[in-house]
Parts: sequence; structure tokens; C-alpha cells
Amino acid sequence: MGAESVKDVFERHMPAKLKGKPDVVAKINAIYQFNLSGPNGGQWSVDCTQPGGAVTAGSSADAKCTVTATDADFLAIVNGKLNPQMAFMTGKLKIQGDMGLAMKLQQIL
Repeated sequence: MGAESVKDVFERHMPAKLKGKPDVVAKINAIYQFNLSGPNGGQWSVDCTQPGGAVTAGSSADAKCTVTATDADFLAIVNGKLNPQMAFMTGKLKIQGDMGLAMKLQQIL
């Protein structure tokens, strides 16, 4: 079952994925910042420096990779309806910071 909203991704899906993949979280060992625009958007940080990872609302000054998209595009990517590489190439998904970390993001989304 796919995520119903952006909030659902960060409150339910992402924490479950992080708990289920502690080895991946340990390998990433960085903080991601998500800045999502739109009526159901918001800011969240995903901290993979902590054991098991942590997802919090708001922004993190220590983020090594920042992901920017609209709420609708982000939800389409998470639910497999929009290819992340195509979204990046067409400007629907913007990445700032460590591009290598952006590539690892697919493992926990």
C-alpha cells in the first residue's frame, strides 16, 4: 500500500523503513533535509547518524543533502508513479549537497 500523504511518508513509512534497514542507515551515516512545497508540504529531516535513524519535523542545519520538490511530485516518487531520475532531470526534484547521498536515498524511501 502506498503512502497517502507526505505526512504519512515521514510519520509512518520512513520510520518503518529505517527500523527495517539498520545496516543501510549505518552505511548512510548522514542527515537529509526535505523541503516540500504545496498545500501538504513541509520540512522534515531524516537523521541516519543515529542508530535506527530518526525522522523529525522541521529543518536541520547539519544536513549533508537537501531534497526539494512539490508535495505531489514527492508523493508520486515515493509511490513509484514518478521515476526519481526523470523527476531530477526535468527539474521536479532538486538536490543540493552530496549527490552520492541522494543516490542512497532510494534505499530508505
